[in-house]
Amino acid sequence: MKKHVPISQIMTTNVVTLSTKDDLVTAEELFKKHRIRHIPVVRDGTILGILSYTDLMRISFADAIDDDEYEVDTMVYNMFSIEQVMVKDVVSVTPNATVKEVAQFLAQKEFHALPVVDDGKLVGIVTTTDLIRYLLEMY
Repeated sequence: MKKHVPISQIMTTNVVTLSTKDDLVTAEELFKKHRIRHIPVVRDGTILGILSYTDLMRISFADAIDDDEYEVDTMVYNMFSIEQVMVKDVVSVTPNATVKEVAQFLAQKEFHALPVVDDGKLVGIVTTTDLIRYLLEMY
């Protein structure tokens, strides 16, 4: 297995993002449309927070809806803003962090995605799924 591979080689660079002006209905639509579980919240390329699909499910009854369904009961979503639901103390890594360092970190924490930030700007996101795909390629 290759050692010292930078996370920039396996991270997702075409990152779906939200702004604090977006609403939770938009977030729900993006999660389902792109089949993702984490969306960074940004302003001018700078990360302000991260919203996970799990965070959204905690405030709604949307988990009773099929994954293929695009209609959501918006009443609960209208009670909260993105800023109220997102995680604000976001841990991030640089593009030079190694795959091993990121894997060790995610294995110890209770979250499954890390924004990749270079010079204060969001340049990618790495998830446990990215790490699993990388490991599968090694076999």
